[in-house]
Amino acid sequence: MNALTPEQLAIRTRGRRVLLLIFAMFFGSMALAGALRFSGWMPQINRNHGQLLEPPVDLRDARLQLADGTPYAWDPAARHWRIALAPAAGCAQECVILSQQLDTVWQLFGHNADNVEILWLGMPPQQAAAMPALRVLSADAATRARLPGVDDPAGTPVYVIDPNGFVVLRYAPGFDPGGLRTDLARLLKLK
Repeated sequence: MNALTPEQLAIRTRGRRVLLLIFAMFFGSMALAGALRFSGWMPQINRNHGQLLEPPVDLRDARLQLADGTPYAWDPAARHWRIALAPAAGCAQECVILSQQLDTVWQLFGHNADNVEILWLGMPPQQAAAMPALRVLSADAATRARLPGVDDPAGTPVYVIDPNGFVVLRYAPGFDPGGLRTDLARLLKLK
């Protein structure tokens, strides 16, 4: 057997170190990714500002009527997303502020604003913002009861309904309107 020279031994040792370093980088990054995945961590970009409803609430069979008595059709082919709210009777100043916030959110959609409707279950207060996308629906206790957390003691929650009639997101009272805009803008890109 030939003995290795010190130079050959150094080269072999360096090669092994490089191989172990590559192995550690590859499997270490996989282990870190697995640990993050199973701990529930998600990147900030993938998080919703609203609460994702799982399973979504199916309102397709709800017989909604506009305030003038004409039926409200979901019309999935039109690809309209909806912002919905069902405030309790007597909602006054809070609802006026909420209407102004929703009007601002709707206007910020720009050319996509035509793909968003605002559904108000019940009569809005007189001072509510005049919104072109507003669809006032007749008060319907059965539909209102199907909305999760609708009777929140903190105020009026807001919901996002997909084009098919499924309630997919809920925003707690006092939510950040910018978060609603961000989430809905992301959803509008899906069409």
